[in-house]
Amino acid sequence: MVIPFSTPRRLQFIIGLSLVAFVYLLLAAKEFAASVFAGGASEASLHRAVALSPGNADYRHRLGRYFQYLGGDPQAALENLRSATVLNPHDARYWFDLASQYQLLGETAGQRTALEKALEVEPTAPDVAWEAANFFLVGGETDRALREFRVVIANEVSLVDAALRASWRVRPDTDAMLRDVVPARPDSLLAFISLLASKKETDGVIKVWSHLAQLHEKFPTRYLFDYVHYLIEAHRPEAAMAAWEQSADSLGLSAYLPTDQNLVVNGDFSLDILNGGFDWTYVNRIGVKPLLDASDFRQGHRSLTLTFEGPGINDAGIQELIPVRGASTYDFSAYYKSADFQGAGGPQIVLRDAYTGTALFASDPLNDSDFWKEVHSRVTTSSSTTLLSIAIERTPAGSPIRGKLWLGDFELAPSGAAKDGSEHDGPEGFERPSENSKETR
Repeated sequence: MVIPFSTPRRLQFIIGLSLVAFVYLLLAAKEFAASVFAGGASEASLHRAVALSPGNADYRHRLGRYFQYLGGDPQAALENLRSATVLNPHDARYWFDLASQYQLLGETAGQRTALEKALEVEPTAPDVAWEAANFFLVGGETDRALREFRVVIANEVSLVDAALRASWRVRPDTDAMLRDVVPARPDSLLAFISLLASKKETDGVIKVWSHLAQLHEKFPTRYLFDYVHYLIEAHRPEAAMAAWEQSADSLGLSAYLPTDQNLVVNGDFSLDILNGGFDWTYVNRIGVKPLLDASDFRQGHRSLTLTFEGPGINDAGIQELIPVRGASTYDFSAYYKSADFQGAGGPQIVLRDAYTGTALFASDPLNDSDFWKEVHSRVTTSSSTTLLSIAIERTPAGSPIRGKLWLGDFELAPSGAAKDGSEHDGPEGFERPSENSKETR
């Protein structure tokens, strides 16, 4: 049903509608003008923005920050920042800047109230937590400070080291830090380990690593290598091997574990050479070229080939570290073949105490066999020996040498241990020749 309008009523309706539209456009224009003025950098333009839109908390906040950093009027800054929090109490930035202004004015009570409001609005904001932590720290409220440092560590990578160091200064206790400050996740625990290692807190480092291993979460393998290296340098090879075993499954390194029958990791070179931890490690030596060779091997499906072609060679640059027991007897064996050697002497397999450098075994020069030949010996460690190194050394050191050496099937086991002959798959590593395997020669 259509309701007819008389001419006077129609005119009144049009006038009313036009008035509403005019008011709306006026308000919109006013807000637009305020936003334009708020984008200016001068005091006058910010004042105009506030005058045009007095209920806008953001414009009050901008004017307050202007006085805080450029205007040189602390009281005007405080008034406007406080007004911003009244207009919008749900923005942590407003409370945070208000707290900073209270701090500049030396008003501790106001600073505390503003910080606590900021924490209430955004309890996980790292900048707010950092400011609050330092405030509570200065005030002697250590527990509250540590709780806020924990928020920082959990939410802002760039502040993790600073937060850990500040926390350790006031509470140098590994257990307390793990309980109250350091989140139970790999990145935070690894950062804490780095701090403790820098302070030579070795027992603490070991304790934190145990917490990390119990998470059973993956993290970059280089951290395990660094940790093992640190503990070896600290003369704690047993703890280093414990970490290697704890982390092997999570990091996909289970194939790199020693066994009771063979303490040498990757002794047949069937796995990638990790160049870290308790696998083989190597450094480039001028005149020595290493190669994982799938064309010639005794058993398994690869050997390590070392090509010597230069003067001044002292060692091949490859070694492996093996934790052992003191005053114990071990059976060692390895296989080699060689070809085209020229020069005095030749390379040797040498087992040494990794800490004292004392040689427990040195093979005869390995330059006299064109077929796979065994090197073996029974070695007894001294009571103080905890770590052995296996290396390929050059005798006489420093003299020119040319030739090619194949190595494989390294084994070291306590005397009397049974050999299981197990092999591993999935290799990659050094430069390789063709993967067409030949039969064992």
